Amino acid sequence: MIKQQILESADAVRNKTRFAPEIGIVLGTGLTRLAGHVETDAVIPYKEIPHFPEPTVESHHGRLVMGMLSGKRVMLMQGRFHFYEGYDLKQVTHPVRVMKELGVTTLIVSNACGGVNPRFQAGDICVVTDHINLSGRNPLRGPNDDSLGPRFPDMCRCYDPKLIALAEKTALELDILLRRGIYAWVTGPNLETAAEYRYIRAIGADLVGMSTVPEVIVARHTGLRVLGFSVVTDMGLPDALKPVDLPEVLRVAKEAEPKLTRLLLEVLNRI
Repeated sequence: MIKQQILESADAVRNKTRFAPEIGIVLGTGLTRLAGHVETDAVIPYKEIPHFPEPTVESHHGRLVMGMLSGKRVMLMQGRFHFYEGYDLKQVTHPVRVMKELGVTTLIVSNACGGVNPRFQAGDICVVTDHINLSGRNPLRGPNDDSLGPRFPDMCRCYDPKLIALAEKTALELDILLRRGIYAWVTGPNLETAAEYRYIRAIGADLVGMSTVPEVIVARHTGLRVLGFSVVTDMGLPDALKPVDLPEVLRVAKEAEPKLTRLLLEVLNRI
């Protein structure tokens, strides 16, 4: 059934355009303006694609943008789905499988997140080097379709080391501060308590957020290379904890967006 839904979604996209993407990009909260740089071949609202949910989160537009970006053929998700919205993880990760079916070989994911590393500060951009799944849930749960990927996919190099090195070299040459960070996934939608932030830091995470990890697990299951970026929009320091202000989170993400956009454009150019 999963395979059939993938094919139906992919066929709906192919009925709109013959464009064949090679790189998929998932844009997170406040990080959607990259779409404005695409030499657009097609813009497809999610509601026109079978089995695609519609995002309910502010700043997630809910459309695919396909075209050329820095000389690469891209399929860009302007808006993602989250487990906390009420979708199951197969729905959340369905677009990644559709990307694979349409020809994508590399997935770039981005998100806005909280920082738990005291050396970081709001506005920092991080390349994700690894993740910790704190949800107790997995999008691969259930019967495995061997045509989609192996029963027990390996995650030892979940985020591609060569792509990480490329991002770091590019950031250095562009004079953009790029942190390295381990991302912890929690389901949300509530933010963390001081004790939870302390625990998340103690187990080795630098960042915490409510997205990305399910998509990356499925991307690796299906054989895609992955590069991930996070923008730190607020700090979760347990001994100096303050209530999170959503407008402030969006403001910080918006201020960091031009740097991340410039970095992504050059990284794409060099892949």
